[in-house]
Amino acid sequence: MSKKNSSVQNLKILFKNDKKIVDTYQIFKKNLNSLNKNKSFVVGVSGGADSLSLCALMKTFSNETKVKVFYVLIDHGIRKNSNKEAKQVRALLKKKKISLTIIKNKEKINKNIQGRAREVRYKLLSIFSKKNNAKYILTAHHSDDQIETFLIRLSRGSGIQGLSSMKKITKLNKATSLIRPLLDLKKKDLKYLAKIFFGKVFKDPSNNNTKYLRTRIRVLRRKFDKIGIHHDQIIRSIKNLASANETLNGYIDKIFKKNVKNKKNEVLINFQNISQENFEIQLRVLSTAIKNFTKTYYPPRSKKIKNLINLLTSAKQKKLTLSGCILEKSGKYLSIKKEA
Repeated sequence: MSKKNSSVQNLKILFKNDKKIVDTYQIFKKNLNSLNKNKSFVVGVSGGADSLSLCALMKTFSNETKVKVFYVLIDHGIRKNSNKEAKQVRALLKKKKISLTIIKNKEKINKNIQGRAREVRYKLLSIFSKKNNAKYILTAHHSDDQIETFLIRLSRGSGIQGLSSMKKITKLNKATSLIRPLLDLKKKDLKYLAKIFFGKVFKDPSNNNTKYLRTRIRVLRRKFDKIGIHHDQIIRSIKNLASANETLNGYIDKIFKKNVKNKKNEVLINFQNISQENFEIQLRVLSTAIKNFTKTYYPPRSKKIKNLINLLTSAKQKKLTLSGCILEKSGKYLSIKKEA
Protein backbone atom coordinates (compact mmCIF):
# COMPACT_ATOMS: atom_id res chain seq x y z
CA MET A 1 0.00 0.00 0.00
CA SER A 2 1.39 3.43 -0.96
CA LYS A 3 2.15 6.03 1.70
CA LYS A 4 -0.73 8.18 0.44
CA ASN A 5 -3.22 5.28 0.53
CA SER A 6 -1.95 4.25 3.97
CA SER A 7 -2.48 7.81 5.19
CA VAL A 8 -6.05 7.86 3.89
CA GLN A 9 -6.72 4.41 5.36
CA ASN A 10 -5.52 5.50 8.80
CA LEU A 11 -7.72 8.55 8.60
CA LYS A 12 -10.71 6.44 7.64
CA ILE A 13 -10.20 4.37 10.78
CA LEU A 14 -9.79 7.51 12.90
CA PHE A 15 -12.95 9.11 11.53
CA LYS A 16 -15.00 5.92 11.36
CA ASN A 17 -14.78 5.44 7.58
CA ASP A 18 -16.44 8.79 6.92
CA LYS A 19 -15.77 9.73 3.28
CA LYS A 20 -16.86 13.36 3.78
CA ILE A 21 -14.21 13.86 6.47
CA VAL A 22 -11.55 12.01 4.49
CA ASP A 23 -12.21 14.33 1.53
CA THR A 24 -12.01 17.37 3.84
CA TYR A 25 -8.66 16.19 5.15
CA GLN A 26 -7.26 15.67 1.66
CA ILE A 27 -8.12 19.29 0.73
CA PHE A 28 -6.53 20.51 3.98
CA LYS A 29 -3.41 18.42 3.43
CA LYS A 30 -3.02 19.64 -0.15
CA ASN A 31 -2.97 23.24 1.09
CA LEU A 32 -0.10 22.45 3.50
CA ASN A 33 2.00 20.44 1.05
CA SER A 34 3.85 23.51 -0.29
CA LEU A 35 5.08 24.51 3.18
CA ASN A 36 8.42 23.61 4.73
CA LYS A 37 7.65 20.57 6.90
CA ASN A 38 10.84 21.09 8.93
CA LYS A 39 9.33 24.20 10.51
CA SER A 40 7.00 24.31 13.52
CA PHE A 41 3.34 25.33 13.34
CA VAL A 42 1.13 27.38 15.66
CA VAL A 43 -2.62 26.75 15.49
CA GLY A 44 -4.88 29.61 16.57
CA VAL A 45 -7.72 28.11 18.63
CA SER A 46 -11.02 29.65 19.75
CA GLY A 47 -13.29 26.72 20.61
CA GLY A 48 -15.75 27.24 17.78
CA ALA A 49 -16.48 24.53 15.23
CA ASP A 50 -14.04 26.05 12.70
CA SER A 51 -10.98 26.10 14.96
CA LEU A 52 -11.82 22.73 16.55
CA SER A 53 -11.95 21.15 13.10
CA LEU A 54 -8.57 22.78 12.36
CA CYS A 55 -7.22 21.18 15.56
CA ALA A 56 -8.54 17.77 14.49
CA LEU A 57 -7.06 18.09 11.00
CA MET A 58 -3.71 19.37 12.26
CA LYS A 59 -3.50 16.63 14.91
CA THR A 60 -3.95 14.03 12.16
CA PHE A 61 -1.43 15.82 9.92
CA SER A 62 1.17 15.98 12.72
CA ASN A 63 0.69 12.28 13.48
CA GLU A 64 1.53 11.54 9.84
CA THR A 65 4.35 13.99 9.24
CA LYS A 66 5.77 14.30 12.79
CA VAL A 67 5.86 18.12 12.52
CA LYS A 68 5.87 20.06 15.78
CA VAL A 69 2.59 21.87 16.50
CA PHE A 70 1.62 24.36 19.21
CA TYR A 71 -2.08 24.97 19.91
CA VAL A 72 -2.71 28.47 21.31
CA LEU A 73 -5.86 30.26 22.49
CA ILE A 74 -5.84 34.03 23.07
CA ASP A 75 -8.19 34.99 25.92
CA HIS A 76 -9.12 38.64 25.33
CA GLY A 77 -11.18 38.84 28.53
CA ILE A 78 -13.88 40.79 26.70
CA ARG A 79 -16.65 38.47 27.86
CA LYS A 80 -17.24 37.84 31.57
CA ASN A 81 -16.78 34.07 31.36
CA SER A 82 -13.97 34.02 28.78
CA ASN A 83 -11.43 32.49 31.19
CA LYS A 84 -13.83 29.69 32.11
CA GLU A 85 -14.61 29.07 28.42
CA ALA A 86 -10.88 28.88 27.59
CA LYS A 87 -10.34 26.22 30.26
CA GLN A 88 -13.29 24.22 28.90
CA VAL A 89 -11.70 24.26 25.45
CA ARG A 90 -8.38 23.10 26.94
CA ALA A 91 -10.12 20.22 28.74
CA LEU A 92 -11.86 19.16 25.52
CA LEU A 93 -8.60 19.16 23.54
CA LYS A 94 -6.79 17.27 26.29
CA LYS A 95 -9.13 14.30 25.73
CA LYS A 96 -7.61 14.00 22.24
CA LYS A 97 -4.06 14.43 23.57
CA ILE A 98 -3.83 17.98 22.30
CA SER A 99 -2.07 20.38 24.68
CA LEU A 100 -3.49 23.92 24.63
CA THR A 101 -1.61 27.04 25.72
CA ILE A 102 -3.84 29.90 26.93
CA ILE A 103 -2.46 33.43 26.62
CA LYS A 104 -4.33 36.23 28.37
CA ASN A 105 -4.47 39.58 26.60
CA LYS A 106 -3.74 42.42 29.02
CA GLU A 107 -4.76 45.23 26.67
CA LYS A 108 -8.17 46.83 27.19
CA ILE A 109 -10.26 46.72 24.03
CA ASN A 110 -13.13 49.22 24.06
CA LYS A 111 -13.44 50.42 20.46
CA ASN A 112 -13.69 48.54 17.15
CA ILE A 113 -13.78 45.41 19.29
CA GLN A 114 -13.68 42.70 16.62
CA GLY A 115 -11.07 44.44 14.48
CA ARG A 116 -8.80 45.34 17.38
CA ALA A 117 -9.17 41.89 18.97
CA ARG A 118 -8.05 40.35 15.68
CA GLU A 119 -4.97 42.61 15.50
CA VAL A 120 -4.03 41.82 19.11
CA ARG A 121 -4.55 38.11 18.48
CA TYR A 122 -2.13 38.11 15.54
CA LYS A 123 0.37 40.15 17.53
CA LEU A 124 0.35 37.75 20.50
CA LEU A 125 0.45 34.69 18.24
CA SER A 126 3.43 36.20 16.39
CA ILE A 127 5.29 36.80 19.67
CA PHE A 128 4.57 33.22 20.75
CA SER A 129 5.74 31.91 17.35
CA LYS A 130 9.00 33.82 17.56
CA LYS A 131 9.72 32.51 21.07
CA ASN A 132 9.08 28.94 19.94
CA ASN A 133 10.80 29.19 16.55
CA ALA A 134 7.57 28.53 14.65
CA LYS A 135 7.33 29.82 11.10
CA TYR A 136 3.63 29.29 10.40
CA ILE A 137 0.47 30.45 12.20
CA LEU A 138 -2.65 28.58 11.09
CA THR A 139 -6.15 30.04 11.39
CA ALA A 140 -9.51 28.44 10.66
CA HIS A 141 -10.87 30.94 8.12
CA HIS A 142 -13.10 29.11 5.63
CA SER A 143 -15.04 29.94 2.45
CA ASP A 144 -18.06 31.29 4.38
CA ASP A 145 -15.71 33.74 6.15
CA GLN A 146 -14.33 34.67 2.74
CA ILE A 147 -17.80 35.61 1.50
CA GLU A 148 -18.59 37.59 4.66
CA THR A 149 -15.33 39.52 4.31
CA PHE A 150 -16.13 40.23 0.66
CA LEU A 151 -19.60 41.59 1.54
CA ILE A 152 -18.26 43.70 4.43
CA ARG A 153 -15.67 45.29 2.16
CA LEU A 154 -18.27 45.73 -0.57
CA SER A 155 -20.39 47.69 1.92
CA ARG A 156 -17.39 49.97 2.57
CA GLY A 157 -16.76 50.66 -1.11
CA SER A 158 -13.46 48.73 -1.26
CA GLY A 159 -11.52 48.46 -4.49
CA ILE A 160 -10.21 45.36 -6.26
CA GLN A 161 -7.60 44.66 -3.56
CA GLY A 162 -10.13 44.60 -0.72
CA LEU A 163 -12.72 42.65 -2.70
CA SER A 164 -10.12 39.97 -3.47
CA SER A 165 -10.58 39.11 0.22
CA MET A 166 -8.27 36.76 2.14
CA LYS A 167 -5.24 34.91 0.76
CA LYS A 168 -4.20 31.41 1.78
CA ILE A 169 -0.75 32.71 2.72
CA THR A 170 -0.01 36.17 4.14
CA LYS A 171 3.35 37.38 5.47
CA LEU A 172 2.91 38.79 8.98
CA ASN A 173 6.59 39.69 9.29
CA LYS A 174 9.98 38.47 8.06
CA ALA A 175 9.90 35.38 10.26
CA THR A 176 6.23 34.38 10.29
CA SER A 177 3.50 33.65 7.76
CA LEU A 178 -0.24 33.41 8.37
CA ILE A 179 -1.71 30.29 6.73
CA ARG A 180 -5.42 29.76 6.04
CA PRO A 181 -5.63 26.10 4.93
CA LEU A 182 -9.44 25.87 5.18
CA LEU A 183 -10.38 28.56 2.64
CA ASP A 184 -11.54 25.92 0.15
CA LEU A 185 -13.92 24.37 2.69
CA LYS A 186 -17.43 25.24 3.83
CA LYS A 187 -18.41 25.90 7.43
CA LYS A 188 -21.05 23.15 7.45
CA ASP A 189 -18.42 20.52 6.58
CA LEU A 190 -16.03 21.79 9.27
CA LYS A 191 -18.81 21.80 11.86
CA TYR A 192 -19.67 18.22 10.92
CA LEU A 193 -16.02 17.17 11.32
CA ALA A 194 -15.60 18.89 14.69
CA LYS A 195 -18.71 17.25 16.15
CA ILE A 196 -17.61 13.80 14.96
CA PHE A 197 -14.06 14.21 16.31
CA PHE A 198 -14.74 16.02 19.60
CA GLY A 199 -18.40 15.18 20.21
CA LYS A 200 -19.25 18.86 20.82
CA VAL A 201 -18.38 22.44 19.87
CA PHE A 202 -18.54 25.73 21.75
CA LYS A 203 -20.63 28.67 20.59
CA ASP A 204 -19.38 32.26 20.75
CA PRO A 205 -22.25 34.51 21.97
CA SER A 206 -20.79 37.45 20.02
CA ASN A 207 -21.65 35.63 16.78
CA ASN A 208 -25.32 36.44 17.46
CA ASN A 209 -24.76 40.06 18.47
CA THR A 210 -26.24 42.22 15.69
CA LYS A 211 -24.26 45.29 16.77
CA TYR A 212 -21.41 43.76 14.73
CA LEU A 213 -21.57 44.24 10.95
CA ARG A 214 -20.26 40.71 10.34
CA THR A 215 -23.21 39.26 12.29
CA ARG A 216 -25.69 41.31 10.26
CA ILE A 217 -23.99 40.18 7.04
CA ARG A 218 -24.24 36.56 8.24
CA VAL A 219 -27.99 36.95 8.79
CA LEU A 220 -28.37 38.48 5.32
CA ARG A 221 -26.37 35.68 3.67
CA ARG A 222 -28.89 33.07 4.81
CA LYS A 223 -31.40 34.64 2.43
CA PHE A 224 -29.11 34.57 -0.60
CA ASP A 225 -29.86 31.02 -1.75
CA LYS A 226 -33.58 31.77 -1.84
CA ILE A 227 -33.05 34.55 -4.39
CA GLY A 228 -30.51 32.65 -6.53
CA ILE A 229 -27.24 34.06 -5.16
CA HIS A 230 -25.30 30.90 -4.29
CA HIS A 231 -22.15 30.29 -2.26
CA ASP A 232 -20.06 28.91 -5.11
CA GLN A 233 -21.00 31.79 -7.43
CA ILE A 234 -19.70 34.38 -4.97
CA ILE A 235 -16.51 32.41 -4.36
CA ARG A 236 -15.93 32.26 -8.14
CA SER A 237 -16.26 36.05 -8.35
CA ILE A 238 -13.81 36.50 -5.46
CA LYS A 239 -11.27 34.25 -7.20
CA ASN A 240 -11.67 36.19 -10.46
CA LEU A 241 -11.05 39.45 -8.61
CA ALA A 242 -8.03 37.92 -6.86
CA SER A 243 -6.58 36.90 -10.23
CA ALA A 244 -7.03 40.42 -11.63
CA ASN A 245 -5.52 41.83 -8.44
CA GLU A 246 -2.38 39.70 -8.84
CA THR A 247 -1.89 41.07 -12.36
CA LEU A 248 -2.27 44.63 -11.07
CA ASN A 249 0.15 43.93 -8.21
CA GLY A 250 2.94 43.17 -10.68
CA TYR A 251 2.66 46.68 -12.15
CA ILE A 252 2.27 48.34 -8.74
CA ASP A 253 5.44 46.62 -7.45
CA LYS A 254 7.44 48.21 -10.28
CA ILE A 255 6.01 51.67 -9.53
CA PHE A 256 6.61 51.20 -5.80
CA LYS A 257 10.27 50.17 -6.16
CA LYS A 258 10.95 53.08 -8.50
CA ASN A 259 9.30 55.82 -6.40
CA VAL A 260 9.40 54.75 -2.73
CA LYS A 261 12.68 54.92 -0.80
CA ASN A 262 13.23 53.79 2.78
CA LYS A 263 15.52 55.99 4.84
CA LYS A 264 16.39 55.98 8.52
CA ASN A 265 13.13 56.66 10.41
CA GLU A 266 11.51 57.96 7.23
CA VAL A 267 9.94 56.92 3.93
CA LEU A 268 10.33 59.24 0.95
CA ILE A 269 7.86 59.02 -1.95
CA ASN A 270 8.18 60.74 -5.31
CA PHE A 271 4.62 62.08 -5.15
CA GLN A 272 4.98 63.95 -8.43
CA ASN A 273 5.60 60.69 -10.30
CA ILE A 274 2.92 58.80 -8.37
CA SER A 275 0.38 61.52 -9.23
CA GLN A 276 0.77 60.70 -12.93
CA GLU A 277 -0.72 57.24 -12.31
CA ASN A 278 -4.46 56.54 -12.01
CA PHE A 279 -6.14 56.95 -8.65
CA GLU A 280 -6.13 53.22 -7.78
CA ILE A 281 -2.35 53.01 -8.26
CA GLN A 282 -1.80 56.12 -6.13
CA LEU A 283 -4.01 54.67 -3.40
CA ARG A 284 -2.23 51.31 -3.39
CA VAL A 285 1.29 52.77 -3.33
CA LEU A 286 0.55 55.14 -0.44
CA SER A 287 -1.41 52.50 1.45
CA THR A 288 1.42 49.95 1.16
CA ALA A 289 4.06 52.52 2.10
CA ILE A 290 2.21 53.44 5.31
CA LYS A 291 1.46 49.80 6.17
CA ASN A 292 5.11 48.78 5.72
CA PHE A 293 6.39 51.78 7.66
CA THR A 294 4.06 51.26 10.63
CA LYS A 295 4.50 47.45 10.49
CA THR A 296 0.78 46.87 10.98
CA TYR A 297 -1.22 43.91 9.67
CA TYR A 298 -3.89 46.07 8.02
CA PRO A 299 -3.27 49.18 5.88
CA PRO A 300 -5.29 52.36 6.58
CA ARG A 301 -8.87 52.37 5.29
CA SER A 302 -9.03 53.28 1.60
CA LYS A 303 -11.44 56.13 2.44
CA LYS A 304 -8.74 57.81 4.53
CA ILE A 305 -6.09 57.33 1.84
CA LYS A 306 -8.43 58.81 -0.79
CA ASN A 307 -9.01 61.86 1.39
CA LEU A 308 -5.25 62.18 1.92
CA ILE A 309 -4.53 62.08 -1.82
CA ASN A 310 -7.24 64.67 -2.56
CA LEU A 311 -5.87 67.08 0.05
CA LEU A 312 -2.28 66.70 -1.13
CA THR A 313 -3.17 66.97 -4.82
CA SER A 314 -5.31 70.08 -4.32
CA ALA A 315 -2.50 71.67 -2.30
CA LYS A 316 -5.01 72.53 0.45
CA GLN A 317 -2.69 70.90 2.97
CA LYS A 318 0.98 69.98 2.86
CA LYS A 319 1.16 68.34 6.29
CA LEU A 320 -1.27 65.73 7.62
CA THR A 321 -1.42 62.90 10.14
CA LEU A 322 -2.61 59.34 9.55
CA SER A 323 -2.09 55.99 11.33
CA GLY A 324 0.33 57.51 13.83
CA CYS A 325 2.39 59.09 11.05
CA ILE A 326 3.15 62.62 9.91
CA LEU A 327 2.93 63.01 6.14
CA GLU A 328 4.53 66.17 4.76
CA LYS A 329 4.77 67.26 1.13
CA SER A 330 7.80 69.26 0.06
CA GLY A 331 8.33 69.96 -3.63
CA LYS A 332 7.80 66.73 -5.54
CA TYR A 333 8.37 64.49 -2.52
CA LEU A 334 6.11 63.19 0.26
CA SER A 335 7.78 62.31 3.54
CA ILE A 336 6.35 59.80 6.04
CA LYS A 337 7.62 59.93 9.63
CA LYS A 338 6.28 58.67 12.93
CA GLU A 339 4.48 61.10 15.21
CA ALA A 340 6.41 62.08 18.32
